[in-house]
Amino acid sequence: MVNRKLPAFPCEADVWDKLSRETRPIVVYGMGNGADKLFRRFEKYGIKVAEVFASDGFVRGHSYRGYKVKSFSEIKEAYPEFVIVLSFASNRSEVVQLLEEIDAEYELYIPDMPVADESEYFDREFFNENYERIKGTYDLLCDEESKSIFSSIVNYKLTGKLRYLLDAYTERDELYSLISKKEIRTVIDAGAYNGDTAREAEKYFGKLEKIYAIEPDRRNFKKLSAYSEGAGCEIVCINAAVYNECRDGEFIGSGNRNSSVSSTASFEHERLACPLITVDSLNAEPDYVKYDVEGAEYEALLGSLKTIKASRPVLLVSLYHRSRDMFYIPELLRVELSDYDYYVRRLYSVPAWELDLILIPKEIK
Repeated sequence: MVNRKLPAFPCEADVWDKLSRETRPIVVYGMGNGADKLFRRFEKYGIKVAEVFASDGFVRGHSYRGYKVKSFSEIKEAYPEFVIVLSFASNRSEVVQLLEEIDAEYELYIPDMPVADESEYFDREFFNENYERIKGTYDLLCDEESKSIFSSIVNYKLTGKLRYLLDAYTERDELYSLISKKEIRTVIDAGAYNGDTAREAEKYFGKLEKIYAIEPDRRNFKKLSAYSEGAGCEIVCINAAVYNECRDGEFIGSGNRNSSVSSTASFEHERLACPLITVDSLNAEPDYVKYDVEGAEYEALLGSLKTIKASRPVLLVSLYHRSRDMFYIPELLRVELSDYDYYVRRLYSVPAWELDLILIPKEIK
């Protein structure tokens, strides 16, 4: 891992500034929700798109936003020079390797776009306005790996360059070795999806006895429930969303794992009635709590503080759904949980998803 430092303050230019001044043709790689969000951002800066393309072998003669979708081969034949802007996410190694190859030969940008709230981008203005708060989180982190990952992601968000993402990821085994500093018997899985993290808990926590698996999406919940029937530990499946209060609420579905109870969810598929619950309402004594609730992490933590202070579990909190999460969530926890050590780790992905804050009680070495 390259040991990165925070960008210089103040930041003079970001990826959006560079793209707005670009004179070469700009071509967008990918379609769908991510591209919709990218085009909306381009409209703000007056950035013109020349073409939209997909990987060779995935072009079916279709159109997107009035552009005939071309193959990468067609783009290379049509333009002697061009700039590529990626509009999709992936954690598949073969896709990331392909992007590395493209980046080595062409000008490639991968703009950071918040998952849950398009009203706030981590751009030049945002960085300069919140620099002291960002630096405060950096100073809170207790090992050099955390500081380097955090700095790499800040550099990435401002530049949109792939190299910073490749500097900043953690193998899954290493992530769980950090969590497993504490003996884990009871888990609360807030945002359990289809049971993927329950499977990981069973794999990595040798003395695991019970998981409270909370998932609002009914299709994901059905898969989660099916998995729980044959699990090696007790899994209590709860069809609800974790929040800062218990009440009837509304769940914003997206048709994928980016569903949210947030009113600023980026991709809306359907709205459904959904009970909201707090972690405190479970009256559980967890050793580990995971929060991946698509932009409602701050609220979910507010509804967990009684449980956290009583049981002192290890915490894993997603930091990538909103631009402010990188400092807003650590600021809350620093005030409420001063007797914890703070780490940052990130699993392999493009763009800067899977960034997690990990809190370990100080008495655990």
